[in-house]
Amino acid sequence: MKKVLSIFLALCLTAGLLGGCSGDTSAGQDQSAGASDTGGTQSEAPAGKKTMVIGDTTFNSENWEETVDPHRTYNGWACIRYGVGETLVHYTDTMELEPWLAKSWENDGNLTWTVTLQDNVTFSSGRKMDGEAVKECLDHLLEVHDRAPSDTKIVDVQADGQVLTITTSEPNPALMNYLGDPYGCIIDVQASDFDTGIVAGTGPYVVVDLVTDDHLTLTKNDNYWNGTPKIDELTIRTLSNGDTLSAALRAGDIDAAYGMAYEAYPNFENGDYQFSSIQTSRAFFGSMNMTSPIIQDPAVREAVAKGINKESFVATLLDGHGVPANGAFPDGFSTFGGEHITAEAYDPDGAKSVLEAAGWVDSDGDGIREKDGTKLVIRWLTYPSRQELPLLAESVQASLKDIGIEVDINCTANRRELLADMTSWDIYASALVTAPSGDPQYFFTTSCLPGMSYNFGAYDNPQVNDLIEQLSLEFDTAKRGELAIALQQAILDDNAYVFCSFLEMNMISKTNVSNYTAHACDYYQVTADLDIN
Repeated sequence: MKKVLSIFLALCLTAGLLGGCSGDTSAGQDQSAGASDTGGTQSEAPAGKKTMVIGDTTFNSENWEETVDPHRTYNGWACIRYGVGETLVHYTDTMELEPWLAKSWENDGNLTWTVTLQDNVTFSSGRKMDGEAVKECLDHLLEVHDRAPSDTKIVDVQADGQVLTITTSEPNPALMNYLGDPYGCIIDVQASDFDTGIVAGTGPYVVVDLVTDDHLTLTKNDNYWNGTPKIDELTIRTLSNGDTLSAALRAGDIDAAYGMAYEAYPNFENGDYQFSSIQTSRAFFGSMNMTSPIIQDPAVREAVAKGINKESFVATLLDGHGVPANGAFPDGFSTFGGEHITAEAYDPDGAKSVLEAAGWVDSDGDGIREKDGTKLVIRWLTYPSRQELPLLAESVQASLKDIGIEVDINCTANRRELLADMTSWDIYASALVTAPSGDPQYFFTTSCLPGMSYNFGAYDNPQVNDLIEQLSLEFDTAKRGELAIALQQAILDDNAYVFCSFLEMNMISKTNVSNYTAHACDYYQVTADLDIN
């Protein structure tokens, strides 16, 4: 009965949300610019106009995706996913680099890179993409972005026609991998509005309307250089609630969905829908708050690592849609996958013994251990827009209770404010693509170095810092793999992170949609080939 009521309320919410939003948007847009009622479906479109609506759980401020400006925090993910921007290099589904806006590149073995651009690329603004335009873009990126300067180590960019000469402050073997990151989308700086976050890119679609946490409206780019976009108008609708997203797709209010909860999959296995699936390096993991008095106890960290039943989480709550995690990268991932790492296995008896030896005992018989008058309570911070994270929190709460640890879950869209208050949480569970560039360096530099953007728990290990520095300077691929293995083992030996599972990416669409395809890097959702009949 509760399930029926939940579905009914979700359907009502969807109808109200989509109906209300589409009315407001239509009233506020300039129809001459090609914008229409963004809440409509294909059947409601004017004759001859091909439209499509995608429901997405992540285009929101909660996920640092407020606009499509790639030079603002993580907004580049929206830029590249929705076909607005493209990068110099493209990733294959085996995460190898291939040409995109750049047709070739080479390094002199030290500080200098020579990048040759494609000759036939035009921005949506109508400006030709030449070396000077790309130089302007990279200069602006390095001036305003929080991660790009330390990632790329670029100190100078010179342009000569279609050739760029890039100089780094020190050898940077992963430079081209970093320039394939979403923040590396090449945009026409002169034609972009950084106040609104609407930019002029080289992709197949152009933004005509953007409302953070609600929707993004795009029209096809008539200047696109690499084929003809198939859809006249495309709407990305923010539907962060999993029940609402599922109900919207079943009701026909959207044509495709990104971020659907696994528990909703059976609703779409009836032949009216299709799945595009691929294994990714998006990890669901917990970062330990190394400033928390409880977490500073190594016995607690070890017990938590031993007490989480990853296999049960994947098999039951995810219904097998994913793989248990060992290290920071999936098994079989290049030369540094999880099969090379030794992590704590699920061992509840071992966890109990570790806690007992450290003085954490249940002296009052309530099932929760205490030490020196302090209850063993872990404040678990996470967020709802990644549908798997609330399920992970419930699984952890149940398995850790069995060993005498109480887990107090705070699953909130307001996580950014709470993360800034280090006294408010003990473990932060998030979802991160650990190798978005196919190279291991990204995870360690963003998540393990002191002061970096994803090192939420203030982890600081001098040995790890030194290994990261070695990795950042090493050009030899085999040695980079060895360093990545050593780094994973070091952070796991500290139990500073607990890697629980990796995402099996599934994107769901109606059967009349074609080329809505999942990719291992979790980019490239909207391309010129995306179509609907």
